[in-house]
Amino acid sequence: MNGTSPSISFDRMFQALADPNRRGFVEHLARKPASVKELAASADVGLPAVLKHLRILEDGGLVMSEKTGRVRTYRMQKDAFAAINAWIDQRQAAMNLAFDRLVALMAELPEEEE
Repeated sequence: MNGTSPSISFDRMFQALADPNRRGFVEHLARKPASVKELAASADVGLPAVLKHLRILEDGGLVMSEKTGRVRTYRMQKDAFAAINAWIDQRQAAMNLAFDRLVALMAELPEEEE
């Protein structure tokens, strides 16, 4: 993912995180894996809605699931936020560079007398 044109999956990450219920699931799963039923109980929403939210998180590359018997367990994807962190770091570095140039230009200006 480069800094100028994020890929579709990058957009999906941000879209997946746009919903407060999904952010709540991410917070829960960052602490420990959980079943769909556990996530539904913690969010006070129905199983169909939880499944829809989890599919969006999975499509966004943030969580993964595995099924053992009748139980589907979700967990965070390893390095789920690496791409977002790298994108933010690139923006921060570019912004810092611009401010550094501004400070250098301001230092070259003669001081005004009052």
